[in-house]
Amino acid sequence: MHSNGPLPFTTDHLDALPLEAAYADEMAAVLGDPALHTYTGGAPEDTAALRARYERQSAGSPDPAEQWWNWVLRVREDGRLAGYVQATVRGGAAEIAWVVGTPWQGRGYAKEAAAGLVAHLLADGSVRTVLAHIHPDHTASAAVAGAAGLAPTDEWEDGEVRWRRDVPGA
Repeated sequence: MHSNGPLPFTTDHLDALPLEAAYADEMAAVLGDPALHTYTGGAPEDTAALRARYERQSAGSPDPAEQWWNWVLRVREDGRLAGYVQATVRGGAAEIAWVVGTPWQGRGYAKEAAAGLVAHLLADGSVRTVLAHIHPDHTASAAVAGAAGLAPTDEWEDGEVRWRRDVPGA
């Protein structure tokens, strides 16, 4: 599908642009609220740390059987970055995640971005299963996963519930 990295995609209000280290300056501010780490742990990264991480992520997985696809989310209306989506693809399965910066929350961007990401991943048929791991108390993230067509399973990993969407016949 995207053996040379992720392809951009769009939704009603967002452009999902393949991650580049150059986005670190703006994204450090977008992701600067410690509240974004309530359920995932960790703390906001400064620009230098974020740039280094983006360089690693853009270079791709050291495992040739796994692909790392990362996008920043740009709000078309004002041209500002508002968050990111990502997918780790191995075989026919993609594990996804999303983060929308605090100032942009409550506008439906996370649901729109996650649903757009799932549609993008499933479009060519190589991804047959989409997974996400969500803290059981993170109701907003659970709503996003549901909007993207994922459903909770009875499987847990690192204290989080595995959500799953399978293509019929997968």
